[in-house]
Amino acid sequence: MANKTDTKKATTRQKQPDIVRQFLVEEPPHYVEVAQEKEFFLGSFRQQLPLLMKGPTGCGKTRFVERMAYELSLPLITVSCHEDLSAADLVGRYLFKDNQTVWEDGPLTLAVRYGGICYLDEIVEARNDTTVIIHSLTDHRRILYIDKTQEVVHAHPNFMMAISYNPGYQNITKDLKESTKQRFCAITFQYPPVDMEARIVAEEADLDKKTAQTLADMAVKIRNLKGYGLSEGVSTRLLVYAGKLIAAGIEPNAACGVTIADVLTDDVEISDSIIDVINLYFPKPENAPPTHT
Repeated sequence: MANKTDTKKATTRQKQPDIVRQFLVEEPPHYVEVAQEKEFFLGSFRQQLPLLMKGPTGCGKTRFVERMAYELSLPLITVSCHEDLSAADLVGRYLFKDNQTVWEDGPLTLAVRYGGICYLDEIVEARNDTTVIIHSLTDHRRILYIDKTQEVVHAHPNFMMAISYNPGYQNITKDLKESTKQRFCAITFQYPPVDMEARIVAEEADLDKKTAQTLADMAVKIRNLKGYGLSEGVSTRLLVYAGKLIAAGIEPNAACGVTIADVLTDDVEISDSIIDVINLYFPKPENAPPTHT
């Protein structure tokens, strides 16, 4: 069965044009399913529905999309959104090459034309007049109109629109318009349950299970500081970073200091509170140098 699946994937990849084959995810990204997110993603893809993923920083949204792109053998064309992102950056533009003016598809157009997942990461960072361009792709029409070339591109059957954002950073000026939000199915991501997070850290960082469990337990305590001056809790990503440094021989207390306390805040009092939690789970050695804060 596995051989048949591998053969089907190889055949699918061979049919893809070179221009998008470069966006294929070649190795299976490590991802541990928390709920039914894989089932929801596959259902959305099969029914040609756009998907919105929301959740805190470093909880696995991007890794999840990479994993699904790998499992579906689809190109994954990722755009990191920012306030200067223009519609032309997504759709494409005319360029002067070899003494002639030629049209070059942007990342969105490539995915629409040839099939693949177009992933707009942190969509709320983009301007509203830019995100409007995806409206005709996220309803029954599934078309992209390129005004500069007067072309209507009908979405490839394997095209999927996926977007993500962190609700914790929302404010009046940075939020999805309802006219955009209500075009998507949505999956809400949270940090994994503590035992599952320990497993993820152990596997990602090649760390012993006991230390990984201690890191996961510590993360729960630090996240409880959110709302008391800490704007964002410690992410699973940062726990993996800490685990990697520990696995590399760095003393655990110091490793947590540079990957967690020094990263989460510049406020001395809040940083001291985080360090107190770190000291509780990973006591500072008596001969250790001063804390790096």
